[in-house]
Amino acid sequence: MPIYEYKCNKCGKQFEAFQGISDPELKSCKFCKGKVQKLMSLSSFSLKGTGWYATDYKGKKPHTTAKKEKSETSESSTAKETTKTEPAKTSNDVD
Repeated sequence: MPIYEYKCNKCGKQFEAFQGISDPELKSCKFCKGKVQKLMSLSSFSLKGTGWYATDYKGKKPHTTAKKEKSETSESSTAKETTKTEPAKTSNDVD
């Protein structure tokens, strides 16, 4: 169950309440019965481990090995293109 925080407008006290998501908001302070307002609080939820933006991709530069692999791949594709443009020799051709 989520924990919601409330602050009393009358006495100024803050308190927490365990409520379901579909439960209605509290209307009165549990200390003085004054009117309360729901507070927005920070979440304690944190993504840890690999695979998350904050740990794997944020501010990192690409690895040099990835650049090296790309250049090798482009060189091999260029070599394939040159062999495709040469006419194929047949048994009838004489040198």
